[in-house]
Amino acid sequence: MEILRDPEIWVLVAFLIVVVGGFIKAGPTIAKSLDDRAQRIKLELDEARRLREDAERTLAEYQRKQRDALKEAEDIVAHAKAEAERIGRQAAIDLEAMLERRIKQAEEKIAQEEAKAVADVRNTAIDIAIAAARQIIVEQLDAKTGGALIDGAIAALPQQLH
Repeated sequence: MEILRDPEIWVLVAFLIVVVGGFIKAGPTIAKSLDDRAQRIKLELDEARRLREDAERTLAEYQRKQRDALKEAEDIVAHAKAEAERIGRQAAIDLEAMLERRIKQAEEKIAQEEAKAVADVRNTAIDIAIAAARQIIVEQLDAKTGGALIDGAIAALPQQLH
């Protein structure tokens, strides 16, 4: 039994007793610590899963909102195009009506100017005729014939006024 006399054996036995005793005493604490850590990790994983699901729902909602916004923008653009076309058609109709009014006004003004020109020509012709008649009367009429014409015109005057 020389092995029992060797101090290294006793150190090994003491070490094993301490380690085994430590494990027996600290084992449940270590196991509880590991269980607690596993529980914390599980809770963190559950929280991460929940956060991921929330993020996926939020992403899906934003994607839906983006699609809705794009559709609404397309609808607005389509409505704006239709409105622009309608306004363009109305502007063309209004322009056509305005041109017709302007043409009619121009034609009326031309007719007025034409009538004025005809009246001016007529008045000028009358003035020339009166001047020519006066010249002829002055040259061919003597005092006796002129007096007889004036008396006849005075006599006819009451009949012409009524």
